[in-house]
Amino acid sequence: MQIERNLAMDLVRTTEAAALRCGRWMGRGDKISADQAAVDAMRMSLDAVPMSGVVVIGEGEKDEAPMLYTGERVGGGGPERDIAVDPVEGTTLLAEGMPGAIAVVAVAERGSLYNWEGFAYMDKLAVGERARGVVDINAPVAYNIRAVARTLNKQIEDVTVVVLDRPRHKDLIRQIRETGARIKLILHGDVSAGVMTAIENPPADMLMGIGGAPEAVITACALKCTGGEIQCKVWARNDEERQLAAEREIDLTKVYRINDLVRGDDVFFAATGITPGEFLHGVEYFGGGARTHSVVMRARSGTVRYISATHRWDKLMRISNMPYG
Repeated sequence: MQIERNLAMDLVRTTEAAALRCGRWMGRGDKISADQAAVDAMRMSLDAVPMSGVVVIGEGEKDEAPMLYTGERVGGGGPERDIAVDPVEGTTLLAEGMPGAIAVVAVAERGSLYNWEGFAYMDKLAVGERARGVVDINAPVAYNIRAVARTLNKQIEDVTVVVLDRPRHKDLIRQIRETGARIKLILHGDVSAGVMTAIENPPADMLMGIGGAPEAVITACALKCTGGEIQCKVWARNDEERQLAAEREIDLTKVYRINDLVRGDDVFFAATGITPGEFLHGVEYFGGGARTHSVVMRARSGTVRYISATHRWDKLMRISNMPYG
C-alpha cells in the first residue's frame, strides 16, 4: 500500500506546530525548554496524521525522552510507517538566536529507514541531482570538487562546500582550501546543509565531513525526493567504538548510499524554518498569530512544495488543543 497523497500536508502541519511553539524561545539561552516546546507540539500533531507510525529516529531511548523516543508509536491509525523526527535541528542555533534552526520530520514505509547500530556519527558526502553519480566518498577531496565543478560547468573557485566547523575537520578544510573552492562553515544543522545542495538555486554545491548519523538518514529522505545523492561511512570516535564495531562486525569502510539509508519510493520529508536561514525563513510573529515558511517533498512524484502560511491563534485553538496564544 502506498502512502496517501495528502499525507504531505499532514506532515507539514507537525513541523509548523513545532516551529510555532518553540520559535518563542529564540535567543533566550534555554536549549532544553526550546526543544521541549517543539517536542510537545510535534508529538501532539503527529497523533492526527493518518498512519500507524513507529519512531525510528527520535529524541533518544525511552528512559531519556518521555516523548518521540525511539520505538514510540505515533499517528492516528492507518498504514505502518517509519518515522524520523528532529523537532529542533539546531537547538543551540535557536537558543542563541542564530540562523538556520528548523523543525524536521520524514516518513517512509515500515522497515525502510536504516538503523545506525548506535553509532552517533557518519562521514558524509552529499550533492544535488546534477552532480549525482560523479562523486566518490573514497576519492580524494580534490577529485570530488573537480568532478562537481566540471559537471556543474563551474570554475573550481565558484564551487561552494558546506562543512561543520569542528576541530576534526581541520585537515578536510585545508584540502578544500588547497583546491581554491569556497567553504561555507556552519556551527550546527547538517540536515539543512545537506538538503540545501539539492534545492533550486542551491546556496551550496556539496556537503563534506563528519556529522550526525541520524541526520544522515533524514537527509537521505530529502535527497531521495529531490534526486540528490548522499554517501556515508560509519565513523567511530575512539578506540572503544572501534572495538564495538569489530564486535558487531560493522565494516567501517562500507559505503552506505541513499538506498541503504532509506529504501523504496514512498518517502516524505517536511521541514519548517524556526530561525531565519538560507534554506527556510524563520517564524515571524505578529499580534494574534504568526507566519511560517516550510518545504514538503514526496519521493514518488518528485514534487517539492514551498509553503508560506499565516496562522491565527484564535482560530487554531478552536480546532486543536495546542496552546498557541
